[in-house]
Amino acid sequence: MSRVPPLGDTEGLWQAVMAAAAGRCQCRGTCGKSHAKNGGRCDRVHDGHKQHHGGGRVHLLAAPADPAGLLLPPHRIAALPKQALAAWCERCHDATRKKHQTTVAADEPDALF
Repeated sequence: MSRVPPLGDTEGLWQAVMAAAAGRCQCRGTCGKSHAKNGGRCDRVHDGHKQHHGGGRVHLLAAPADPAGLLLPPHRIAALPKQALAAWCERCHDATRKKHQTTVAADEPDALF
């Protein structure tokens, strides 16, 4: 498994998050899938093969572990400590973010001011 960090990982934060996650997505169902076949945790590993949607490689992201944190602006996410981050595959990250956006939008009043 290749663990080449993203270009912006000058502090080694991405590598620390991936090491803590053993290079595997840490989603436990917040994306809407139960991941039941894999003990309740997503089975995608960094640089592994995608099985659907044309194949390709899985690239894990270091992003907030708390789904509400996925809605923070990028500069706030960048300031989070590594203990507040988790490894996410793109599919789980996007699905969790979209699901949480919908929940938050439904709770907010529908007004301009």
